[in-house]
Amino acid sequence: MNRLFQGMPFLAADVGGTHARIGLVSQHPDGTRPVTVLQYHRYACAEWPSLTAVLKDFVSHLGNSVHVDRCAVASAGYVLGDAIVNDNLPWPVSIRDIRDSLGIRQLAVINDFEAVAYATQFLAQADTTPVIEAEGPPANGPVLVMGPGTGLGSAVLLPGKPHATVLATEAGQIALSPGNEREIAILRELAKERPYVSFEHALSGPGLLNLYRAISTLRNSAATLVRPSDVTRAALERSDEAAVEALDVFCGLLGSFVGDLTLLYGARGGVFLAGGILPQIRDVLATSSFKQRFFNKGVMRAFLQQVPVRLMEHGQLGVIGAAGMYLDGYSTQPGDSTTQ
Repeated sequence: MNRLFQGMPFLAADVGGTHARIGLVSQHPDGTRPVTVLQYHRYACAEWPSLTAVLKDFVSHLGNSVHVDRCAVASAGYVLGDAIVNDNLPWPVSIRDIRDSLGIRQLAVINDFEAVAYATQFLAQADTTPVIEAEGPPANGPVLVMGPGTGLGSAVLLPGKPHATVLATEAGQIALSPGNEREIAILRELAKERPYVSFEHALSGPGLLNLYRAISTLRNSAATLVRPSDVTRAALERSDEAAVEALDVFCGLLGSFVGDLTLLYGARGGVFLAGGILPQIRDVLATSSFKQRFFNKGVMRAFLQQVPVRLMEHGQLGVIGAAGMYLDGYSTQPGDSTTQ
């Protein structure tokens, strides 16, 4: 644990393609959780010209008595020189610009789903909704955290002492694997527009739109919806048959993919579903083919029946996780004194 600045507040940010969640945090005094969130605000990324502008606005509302010179940023992508590289963000992120504009002396950059996975250690059962109940007692083991939003994120929490280890993954870039004839036909349509089709091309906001367009083509109907939110709304209202099918295919593919990742990482500790899409469709998810596809793994069905799958709201988890990982010494920013 980073004790050098114990008790002194610092910034923690969870930056996605749609929202940037910013918090002023301080190390929690009793150690039952990594930090206390003192102030918090969620920003719509499209309404701001840069992450620096978002952070400066947040700091401007803290008052003159609060000075921060440390910041932990959880973001999809990776650090390349001065930049955080991620195609899903609405603007480039300059590490130097953040440091210089806000007087930040230490800036740690952490993968966004790593941060969310880290924070699941501090979730109460009441903070989540069961999707699949395990048949046996809770097991200690790796915990899978994944979810579709602007992209498709995934990370694995490995319990351990003195603190857990988090494994970042690019599982969303695994090649899309259809599970029936209809999905094979959809894959053929998606492959007409790109040389490689990943799960993220189907299991994300843009991916849901891709599914809708491919299904509209297969149905010989006009694809009139232009935003992922339009597809979700039309499916929930059952006002567009292609949208209804797209959401159904989305849930089935998700169940199959989550089952594969659970087996891949031996996630006996359970699965948490996150991201911006699933809380909006929780009722559809519960009645969809998600569960059947999750279990449809041949001889491994018995293993999967022991794994609980729960849905969680993103909320402040990324902020808490970024702050906690920073205090534990995680950082991907070369040259930073917090780097291990």
